[in-house]
Amino acid sequence: MESDALKTPLAPYDLAPVHGANLKILKEIDRICRKYEIAYMIDSGTLLGAVRHQGFIPWDDDADVAFTRENYERFAKVVRKELPKDMKLLEPHQLAGGEAFYDFTPRILYLNSKTHEDSPEMQYYEGRLNHLWVDLFIQDDLPQCKVKAAGIRAVHTLIYGLAMGHRYELDHSKYGPLAKIAVKILAGAGKRIPMKTIRRLQRRLAVCGNGKNSRLRYYSNYQPDYLHVTIEKQWNDRTVDLPFEDTVLMAPENWDQVLKQIYGDYMQLPPEKERVPTHSAIKIQVTG
Repeated sequence: MESDALKTPLAPYDLAPVHGANLKILKEIDRICRKYEIAYMIDSGTLLGAVRHQGFIPWDDDADVAFTRENYERFAKVVRKELPKDMKLLEPHQLAGGEAFYDFTPRILYLNSKTHEDSPEMQYYEGRLNHLWVDLFIQDDLPQCKVKAAGIRAVHTLIYGLAMGHRYELDHSKYGPLAKIAVKILAGAGKRIPMKTIRRLQRRLAVCGNGKNSRLRYYSNYQPDYLHVTIEKQWNDRTVDLPFEDTVLMAPENWDQVLKQIYGDYMQLPPEKERVPTHSAIKIQVTG
């Protein structure tokens, strides 16, 4: 049930302004976290870029950071007063008074940017998703019992399906026959449930395994496609600094295992035809 909204690929172009804006956000996250002694970790393509390219993946137009639940909650308490005026924390419950759904991921927006043409969809999301951003993923504890872990992931998928009923629209053509039926049923039911209720269910499920001495973590606010990613606590209980462009950023101490879990042979470049930005429908505009 990957997000349908805002996913139109665009032709390759100079991403230097985009990388520059994302780097500003990453540096602010790093500055704030070091000031308050909060651990974060560059994640996904940003971590891969640090290891394989010592900076951004040349064709990547976004950035990703991960926190454990405890560290994210500490970060959320201080970030608003620390961010400069051209950046803003957007949490999922802030869209349309909590009743619109894009995903369960908080993000730091770069306000001096525009990533999509103005449209009814952008208006539905109050224009808040029409900016560059850095995604903030949250890691919670996952039971070591495979049956319990599978059950948690299955319920996350059901909850996500309900939440999709609060999207601007759904592209059912991207799903196979059975998945299409499931999405229609879940989204249809979800429309009748307040988004605030769905969000409470998601959070309760996400934190249900915390404090129970598991050695595993998972990304509880990922889309269902990525819920399979499982992290050993010993891989990222501590962080190291990795060179990234003209600075250093925090990364999991055992970044090699994290990258293998997400990408497999992560040093292998993708086919050239796949080396294109994937997150916007127009040439991204950066004004500051």
